[in-house]
Amino acid sequence: MAIQWFPGHMTSARKKAAETMEFIDVVIEVLDARLPEASCNPMINELRLHRQRPCLKILNKNDLADPNITQAWINYYNKLPGVTAVALSCKKPGDVAKVIKLCQSITPHRGTNLKPLRMMIMGIPNVGKSTLMNALLNRRVAKVGDEPAVTKSQMRIELNDRATLIDTPGMMWPKIKYDSDGFMLAASHAIGRNAVIDEDVATFLGDLLLARYPALLTARYKFDTTGMDGVDVIEAVARRRGYRLRGDDLDLEKAAMTLLTDYRAGTLGRISLETPETRQSMMTTADIAEKARLAAKAAKGQKAKPDEEDEEPND
Repeated sequence: MAIQWFPGHMTSARKKAAETMEFIDVVIEVLDARLPEASCNPMINELRLHRQRPCLKILNKNDLADPNITQAWINYYNKLPGVTAVALSCKKPGDVAKVIKLCQSITPHRGTNLKPLRMMIMGIPNVGKSTLMNALLNRRVAKVGDEPAVTKSQMRIELNDRATLIDTPGMMWPKIKYDSDGFMLAASHAIGRNAVIDEDVATFLGDLLLARYPALLTARYKFDTTGMDGVDVIEAVARRRGYRLRGDDLDLEKAAMTLLTDYRAGTLGRISLETPETRQSMMTTADIAEKARLAAKAAKGQKAKPDEEDEEPND
C-alpha cells in the first residue's frame, strides 16, 4: 500500500512560502530525528536553493531517537554545502536557546537594528515547528497539537529589534516517492490517519523493530521475538495485553495502535527508523526495481506512463 497525503491547503502554503523565501535570510528546517531524510520535504530544499538561502536543519525529538544514529545524521548533514545541523528537543529551553545563535553564525551579516535577522521555520506536519516557535518566544503564540497539519497559515513574529521569525504550515509534497518513507511518516504521526491503515503501518513498524531493536520489543511486551514477523508482533501485543473482540478474536486494531503509540511516545525506547546507510541502500534498491519495471514495459512494447504526480504544482 503506497501512502500519499497532500491536503489542499498545502498547495497554497507552498506558494506563500516561495513568495516569503525572497525576504528571509535563513531557513530553519525542522526534521524528526528518528527519520531525518524521510521527514525532509524535497520542495523545501528546492525553494531555498532557488533563492540561495542557507539552512539550519534541526533534528527535533532527539530524546526519542537512537543517539548514535542521530550523530551519524549530524555528521552527514554538516558535510552538505549551505547546511548546518543540530540535534535537540524543542521542548527543552536550554536546547532551543542555541537556535538563534546558530542562525546568527550562519548569517553574520544580519542581526542588527538596521539589518534584522529574518528566519523562516519550515518542515512537514507534526515535527515540532510550532513547539519551537513557542519556545523561542517563551510564550504560546502558535497552536500545538498531536495531530498533523494543525498550523494552516504563516505567522510572523518580531523576536526583538534584531530578529524576525516566520512560522509556516507543515508542508508535505505531492508524491512520496518511496513506500517506506510513507510508512515511516505514518508511524511517526506526520500523516493524517484518514490516509493510512493503522494495522498496515504497525506491521511495517513491527518488521523494522524486529530487524533493529528486537530487545526493546521483548523488554516492553515480554514475549520472545524469535521467528516473528510484523503481523506476529501485533498479535503478540494483543495476547499480552488481553485485547479481545466479541467471539474471543484478537483485537488487532487496538494492538496496532498500542505499538504505534508506544513508539511515538518513546515508551519503547530510543529508536531511529533510518540511518544514512539504510537510506542509501533503500534508494538504490528502489531505483533498480524501477529501472527493471520500465525495462520490462519497454520490452513488451508498452509506453511507460508519465508520472504526473511527481510534478509539483506551479507557483
